[in-house]
Order: sequence, then structure tokens, then C-alpha cells
Amino acid sequence: MSAGRTLFVFPGPDWDMGERMAAAAPGHSRISGVEVYLPPGRLDTAGVERRLRLESPGFTVPRGLIARVTGIRNRSIMSATEQASDLAVNAAAKVLAERGLPASDIDLLIFASASQDMVEPATAHIVAAKLGLHCPVMDVKNACNSFLNGLEVADSFVAAGRYGKVLVAGGESPSRAVRWTVPDFGTFAASFPGYTMSDGGYAALVEPADGSAAGVLGFGFSAKSTHWSVGTLAGGGSAYPRDPDATYFSMDGEKLKDAFLDLGSGILHSTLERLGLSWHDFAVVCVHQVSAPYREVFARGAGVPEARLVPTVEDYGNLASVTLPLQLKLALDSGRCEPGDLVALVGLAGGVSLGVAVVRL
Repeated sequence: MSAGRTLFVFPGPDWDMGERMAAAAPGHSRISGVEVYLPPGRLDTAGVERRLRLESPGFTVPRGLIARVTGIRNRSIMSATEQASDLAVNAAAKVLAERGLPASDIDLLIFASASQDMVEPATAHIVAAKLGLHCPVMDVKNACNSFLNGLEVADSFVAAGRYGKVLVAGGESPSRAVRWTVPDFGTFAASFPGYTMSDGGYAALVEPADGSAAGVLGFGFSAKSTHWSVGTLAGGGSAYPRDPDATYFSMDGEKLKDAFLDLGSGILHSTLERLGLSWHDFAVVCVHQVSAPYREVFARGAGVPEARLVPTVEDYGNLASVTLPLQLKLALDSGRCEPGDLVALVGLAGGVSLGVAVVRL
């Protein structure tokens, strides 16, 4: 990756049969609450460069490079005593308090996040124990699209009548996987995602629409899994169970750009066409953001009016699966959207995958 180059470009509308659309029981579930927790610790981009210079005396980070490439000014950093589960718990407790619900009212907990406390057990168990829940639990994991996939699972369960109130929550702790000892520019470039990411938690309550106009209207997802190796955090699994080097982010920026070009954006257009909508019908379009330049490229390539986007990456960094709930929460709190409005949630993730959820508030 070279200075001044965006991390991704957003491709055109071509798509193939590898894409899937979910249209069963549209509007049978709704998002009745959403909250986000950001730990109070902050690290600005100048601070990232200072730490790299301190811990990598043999390598000099080009001054201002990270800010120029990403536009990121600040990021949230969890404390040494916090875990990914704690970030989710803080957000979930806010949702329950806001809705006036006791823990006993939750029928299912889905922990949907790229991060986890440990390989075993499912982090959902740890979250449930901390919240005092006594319901079934599960983890759903798909990198930065974990929230969208968790929402899809929750919507399907509610639409089928399997569960009533489903709590989808996640906690992202990427600060634990940042490489600070960098011997050369190649290692710095491969480790670059870590310098953009931020810690945080989210929670969304999904329950039956009960005849309300509000509801989850549809989903669309696509994937090109042959590109899984271009961006990894490989440690802790069977491939690299005890390799310290595998505990850091690793990404080939050029190959990741090519992967998303190969994936295409047709699933977004076909989902909107199926629902009889255009981008102009939405109050806001929440989209996963890895850099400020990427957001501009997305708007141009996908045809989204830039005024519909919710800028977050500059002041919050890349929050992985927390990004979309954060944008929705900010839009609600600022009055950019309100009950009755349509919102789109667009996610991109390593692997690689693309997804969209269409929701009427």
C-alpha cells in the first residue's frame, strides 16, 4: 500500500449466482432498540505514530502517513482489564435499561462479533453470565459483517416464531492485535489495519413487529470466499495455535482491493430493485467505513447520495461490526432518522463478503 492510496474501491453492479437474497417474512421483526458503548480511552493518530517510533527504533513511520491515507483522527481503546464481552455487556445493559426490560425477558442472546474473549466457550456464554441471562445463546462470526449476519439470524428466528425477544450484541477488541514492533515498511504495510481500528461494543434488540409499520424488510448477501487469505488474524485456531506472529492483523491492501472488485456490488442494486426502492428513499445509508477516502469512493461507485451517509471513521476509527450500529445510533440521536424512516445498513468484510439490510424504523 502506498501513501495517498485508498484501501478499497467500490465496484460496479455486476453480480453472480453466488449472491443470496433473504425475503422470507418481510417486516415480521423490528429493531426496537440499539445502543453502543465506546470505552473512554482514546488514542489519536499522532499517538499511534509516536508509539510506533518508540517501540520500533529501527523503522521510521512516514510522518502523517496514516492520517493522509485514512483520514482517521481518533480511536477508542479499551482498558487492560476489559474484554470483548465487557464491551458487549455495557451496550446490552443500556438497551435493557432503555427498554425497561429485566434480563428474564430475553429469549435468545446472539454474540455477533469479529472479536471474542477466547476460542472456547462461545463468548455469548460469558456475556450472558455477566448480564444475568438464563436463555439459549450462540456466537455468530463473519468479520466486520458479524452484526448484519447476527441480525439476519435474529430476524429469521423471530419471523418463524421460534423466539420473541432476541438480543444481538457484540464487542470488538482489535487493540489487542496491533503490531507495535515493526522492522520495515513491508511489515508496517501488512499490519496497517491495526493502526486504523477501534474498540467498542453494541447491542440491538430484535422482536416481533406485531403489525407495526416498522420492520426489517429484507436482506441481501454475497461472498467470494476464495479471497479469504488476503486479510487475516490467524492466531488461536488449528492453523496457528501458538504462533505469536499470527496474533497480529495481516493484510495485502492491493489484493483486498482486487477481491472487492471481483466480488462486485450487484447484490445492493438487486436487493433494492426487489424491494422497489432506490437510495433516495432512505433517510440514511449506514455503511462500513475503513477510511474517509473509501467512503467517497463507495458513494460514487454505488450511486449513494453522499448526504445520506453517516461519517464516523474520522472520529471513531474502524469499529468492525460495531460500525453500523454506531452509525444508526448517531443518526437516531441527531434526528437524521426517526420512526417511519427507511435506513439501509451496508457491510463489507474480510473473507470477502458484502451485505445489506433494509429496515423501516
